[in-house]
Amino acid sequence: MDEFALIAELFAPLTDRCGAHLLDDAAVVPSSASHDRVYTTDTMIAGTHFLADQPADEVAAKLARVNLSDLAAMGAEPEGYLLALALPRSVDTDWLRGFAAGLAADQDRFGWRLWGGDTTSGAGCAVLTLTAIGRVPSGQALRRGGARAGDHVYVSGWIGDGLLGLDALRGDRAADTGPAARYRRPEPRLTLGQALRGVATACADVSDGLVADAGHIATASGVGLDLDAVAVPLSPAGRAAADRDPDRLRALLTGGDDYELVFTAPPDAADAIARAAADAETPVTRIGRAHPGRQGPAVRVTDAQGHTLVIDRAGYTHGLGPAVPTPTDDARSTTSPQTRRERP
Repeated sequence: MDEFALIAELFAPLTDRCGAHLLDDAAVVPSSASHDRVYTTDTMIAGTHFLADQPADEVAAKLARVNLSDLAAMGAEPEGYLLALALPRSVDTDWLRGFAAGLAADQDRFGWRLWGGDTTSGAGCAVLTLTAIGRVPSGQALRRGGARAGDHVYVSGWIGDGLLGLDALRGDRAADTGPAARYRRPEPRLTLGQALRGVATACADVSDGLVADAGHIATASGVGLDLDAVAVPLSPAGRAAADRDPDRLRALLTGGDDYELVFTAPPDAADAIARAAADAETPVTRIGRAHPGRQGPAVRVTDAQGHTLVIDRAGYTHGLGPAVPTPTDDARSTTSPQTRRERP
């Protein structure tokens, strides 16, 4: 059972209106007459979500920023966080000092503070969990379920660098620029997310992969999304990779770990989106359109000739339960950074 089927069957029935059936990037809880609180949690496991030999300050930065990206997708401002660490006994004080230094640097940059947490030892590998807490003006949180037929689809920044960055790090640990740097320290689009309040009709962060996360919006909104692969913004490294191997484009669109924002907005919001992008100093690109819900995939991707790209796997999902190897496992492992298992 994959994580989304598990959530729908077992955990969505346990929620109330604050959990919104677990369809959004975070929970929204009324806090005062003027603001709602926003809560999100992410866990990273050594060898699964980060390289086992990655410097501790980089691990801390990534743990913080993937959570901040969820707040960005909700249009929220960060306030504080809770931290839970389950560590193997082999982790020493120097590693923890580096980890704390990484958290401290991002605290100053993003304006939030540690509010509490828990630590334990004896785990087989490092398991790191952070709960981010933010706030948003009452009723103005961005949700995944508001897209309407006729809306345009936009994405921020560049897509595919998460996949390319992991490839670079596995082949050259000295790499410190371009995709490798963005994989190590993703940039949460907090300013853009806040500027999209009242403009975007739906929003999600691109963690599982552009096609998968656009699909989350489509499913929550009850619409279909048509994406133009040619319009999707790629970095120079991404464009070079796609030019060398056209099939590589599918991997870039589904790889994940980009932590950009994919969102929808009415056609007449184009000027407001341009202003939001300029204010946030973040490029934003229109990549598609929403249509009434239809049979078949929630997201359809077309190439330069208007042909539908065959995408077997839209993005990363956590498979739960015993693994059953199949002849396609090796091929699928190339589509997502998080499916590449590094031994801790």
